[in-house]
Amino acid sequence: MSPAVTKQTAQLESPWPNRIAILLALVTFPLIWVGGLVTTYKAGMAVPDWPSTYGYNLFLYPISTWIAGPFDLFIEHGHRLLGSLAGLVAILLVVVVWRRDERVWMRRLALAALALVIAQGLLGGARVLMDSRTVAMIHGCVGPAFFSLSVAMVVFTSKSWRTATSSDEFASADSVRSLVVLIPAFAFIQLLLGAQLRHVAATTSHQTFQLFVVFHLVLALVLTLHIGLLNWKTWKCPVRQVSRPARILALLIFVQMCLGVLTWVMKYSWPGGMGDYFSFAAGHQIIAGGFWQAMLTTAHVAAGSLILGVSVVSVLQTYRHFRHSAIALSSAPLLLELST
Repeated sequence: MSPAVTKQTAQLESPWPNRIAILLALVTFPLIWVGGLVTTYKAGMAVPDWPSTYGYNLFLYPISTWIAGPFDLFIEHGHRLLGSLAGLVAILLVVVVWRRDERVWMRRLALAALALVIAQGLLGGARVLMDSRTVAMIHGCVGPAFFSLSVAMVVFTSKSWRTATSSDEFASADSVRSLVVLIPAFAFIQLLLGAQLRHVAATTSHQTFQLFVVFHLVLALVLTLHIGLLNWKTWKCPVRQVSRPARILALLIFVQMCLGVLTWVMKYSWPGGMGDYFSFAAGHQIIAGGFWQAMLTTAHVAAGSLILGVSVVSVLQTYRHFRHSAIALSSAPLLLELST
């Protein structure tokens, strides 16, 4: 084996791209959670300037003032610090991938991730400077998309991805391939509808709000049915990388449905006139901005991002391990590139 081939193999087998990609995903998810708290507490304008914080450099703002200040200032400035950390990790990922991973498409993907996190930071700044509800909604939807990209990079840099081989032995492979691509699409549309409900304008009519709620519920049912069908079709799947994400999605969609009901109860009321029949529902009091209302609402948002991220993993692993025989030849160059 030539020295050049040995060097390339060692670079492809380096664990550092995967480690940094995992770090990026681990930083991004809390960032989404804190961003959800910012929206829940309406703290987006707690710091009126950007990129500075009350005239201070972002990283030099007094810790005592930040920690001991108002809670909306605490979470907004904390959101900015976490966003900056995500940007620094994304830069580190680009450096490590370019030094340790010879795959051209992987290098481009790392650059795309860095560009997206920069764009997300600029959107956050525009949201403050323009005090725009529309920009806030876009900012809130780009975050989960970036989280999904970071999760995809964890998969691409993993050893299991590089060593996996495609197979046509699973009888339901073709139907699973067709089914699995719909789940992240439905999950992201759910996030868009959720953003509309969380950033509802004061001028929005009651009928329009109800329409968004109905669409949100219907799509939740569609998403649940698709995840259930995916689990049914992959129940006897011999490849753990394909079956495991499906099981995780089933657990997450159950948790998400519970969080959705609890969020509605904490913000509005028990559904279906339950207060007329059950004493615990009749005595329910809504505490605007209360701890449980904020935590459950934010958890509902964060769980949606997790569903999107895991659904992306499900798509990638399904297409990595089960290749449709009809496209095997036409996709051979692409599959070879993605596997090396």
